[in-house]
Amino acid sequence: MHIQIQCCGIVLLLVLFYFYVRQKRISLYTQKAFWGVFWATFVCVVFDVVSIIVIQHRYELSEPFAKFVAKTYLITLLTVAISALSYICVDIYTNVDVYKKEMKKYWALMILGAIGTYAVPLHYNYSADGTEVLYTFGPSVYVTYGVSLIFFVRVFYLMYKEKARMNPRRREAVCIWLAMWIGASQIQFMYTNLLIVGYAGAMGIMVLYLKLENPATNLDRKTGLFNSNALYQYAKELYAKEKDFPLLVIIFTNNAYKNVRLDKRAAIKMQIIEYLIKIPDVVTFKNAEDEYFVAFTDVEKAEERIGKIRERFQNSWDEDEESIVLPHWLYLPHANIVGKAEHLLYLVRYVRREEKEFSEKVFFNIGHETVDEMRREHEVERLILEALEQDRVEVFYQPIFSTAEQRITSAEALVRIRDSEGKIVPPGMFIEVAEETGLIMKLGGAVFEKVCRFIKKHPLECYGMQYIEVNLSVIQCGYEHLAQDYIRIMEKYGIASKNINLEITESASTNAKMTLMKNMEELMKYGVKFSLDDFGTGQSNLNYIVDMPVDIVKFDRTMTNSYFENGKAKYVMEAAIHMIHGMNLEIVSEGIETAEQYQTMKDLGISHIQGYYFSKPLPEDEFIAFLENNRVETNM
Repeated sequence: MHIQIQCCGIVLLLVLFYFYVRQKRISLYTQKAFWGVFWATFVCVVFDVVSIIVIQHRYELSEPFAKFVAKTYLITLLTVAISALSYICVDIYTNVDVYKKEMKKYWALMILGAIGTYAVPLHYNYSADGTEVLYTFGPSVYVTYGVSLIFFVRVFYLMYKEKARMNPRRREAVCIWLAMWIGASQIQFMYTNLLIVGYAGAMGIMVLYLKLENPATNLDRKTGLFNSNALYQYAKELYAKEKDFPLLVIIFTNNAYKNVRLDKRAAIKMQIIEYLIKIPDVVTFKNAEDEYFVAFTDVEKAEERIGKIRERFQNSWDEDEESIVLPHWLYLPHANIVGKAEHLLYLVRYVRREEKEFSEKVFFNIGHETVDEMRREHEVERLILEALEQDRVEVFYQPIFSTAEQRITSAEALVRIRDSEGKIVPPGMFIEVAEETGLIMKLGGAVFEKVCRFIKKHPLECYGMQYIEVNLSVIQCGYEHLAQDYIRIMEKYGIASKNINLEITESASTNAKMTLMKNMEELMKYGVKFSLDDFGTGQSNLNYIVDMPVDIVKFDRTMTNSYFENGKAKYVMEAAIHMIHGMNLEIVSEGIETAEQYQTMKDLGISHIQGYYFSKPLPEDEFIAFLENNRVETNM
């Protein structure tokens, strides 16, 4: 019988082995499981060749020995099957104890299958002249194939049942591998002299290697350090083991290189990377261009290693004594308190963004309090994302009363979201997080589209309304394509531009001002008007009103309340009203809750009043009912 195809499979596996062992690798359970699949397949292909040779020389070697070798080959097929099962289970059962418990059952079946394979007879199918054995058959083969079938069925069942817990690329690779194996088995069954199962198994290993197990995919090509994907997989495995590990994050901000000439930075950075690679008892990762993670494998020596690392950074990196790099350091003595790999990466972003001390401290020690704050923010972020995905974002409307027309003429759209139980989440719990994480862009877009849909469904003119005010966040104001996006949405719903008034804040006008002004100019050409919201907070001054082409100025609740509580604030507000009126702009006073406050604002010449005196923010249906009940002139 010919063994050339099997030998090609062996060569292919040896080539993969050569490239695999030469690559820098990180020790992960999935890689160990891949090693199991690799060696099981290699031994299987080798025994395939050996069994053919032994059977052909069975008379010289003895019949019992030949059948023993042939049955051993069959058992290697069982090892391939169980290694495939182990390879997907290590991805599904991240808890080591659960994984071992599951695999014990399969190994017990494997042992029973091996005993059965050795115990029952094995036969040969000879060629027509009786000179050559074409293949083996009989009870021993049936036992092997039966147990292997159980394993393969279990593999496909788990990949279907637990697909949410598996890496999708692993599922795809395993499916291709098994499909090749099963397809080759069917071909070999029909053409018994075509021995291709072993080669198909080797090709399957190549598929696993190229799609998942090539160590190069875990390396950053530029630095040679492990990359962010390797960091995630490494941390994920440590958390699954419930193993504690210290972690140092080195952050190279622009200020870190203040003593280094621009033309020297790249070379010095490579020197730093080479130094980090050589540190014993650590695994170093490049998470971002300016962010490096150093995980300590020896917990007891971590503090000592960190001291030496920081000491090294106090010295120059070349002969120029001024070439000193001073990065920021984030130190997590007990990374197990974070609990999840994705939370670990989120934690670093959170600290860099939120902690005022980060910009002030060179070394920042992360403890339970910071982790708890991060978790709360992460939960809110998840809540916002789920609300957006599941359409749990709602718009409430707070009526705005015209003192001149003595009726409701407009309203402010205010975003609300509901949790999974249907309860309204106070905006104070999620607005700031949405702004900090950038989700305010999606949230703001969803609100604007819902407002346009509302206007299309309930034409404002039918209720004596003129426009709806929609807030723009600071981030939205700095978005280059804001005007095009909002015009597209208005055109989608056929909304008249006069029905929309966009509110900007004073802080928005100081950030990305040129972008904001371009957006405002384009929207104003389309017919949209603008209000300056929250006047009276932050760095408020009348120059903002002069600079920004707005039609309405809104006095913040705080400024309104100060008028009634602070004698000096009264004069300031009256002077501001006088100057704003001199610019022919309208004024909305927010936070009006009593008849006395309403009358005072009206006497001051405030053109529009907003507050609980008229109504709290109302959901769509209640707002429409409110408008129905207040169609005629109101004397509130």
